[in-house]
Amino acid sequence: MTTYYYILASEKFLLEEEPLDEVLKERYRDYAEKGKEIDFWLVRQPAFLDAPELASVSAQVPKPAAAIVSTNSQFITWLKLRLEFVATGSFEAPSNSISDPLASLAIA
Repeated sequence: MTTYYYILASEKFLLEEEPLDEVLKERYRDYAEKGKEIDFWLVRQPAFLDAPELASVSAQVPKPAAAIVSTNSQFITWLKLRLEFVATGSFEAPSNSISDPLASLAIA
């Protein structure tokens, strides 16, 4: 299993009210320059919120929610400091309750 770290907020806040696009573009550029593999993903309406162990977190975040999920805890800590009004946490996957850590409930 792998530990995934996340920041979580309402989709409107994360995608419209915060300069997240700029932050992620800069991060992609930095990773490309360093030849580093991408270890973060934007997940709209993350399915991991349906896991029983995350019920209390799910109840606190306005819906629809969005998350940045990463295997890099330092990146999530840095985002938390930059974005402020977000929930953070971690989970292990794949597990019985979270088969795909990047699954979305959003209809494409």
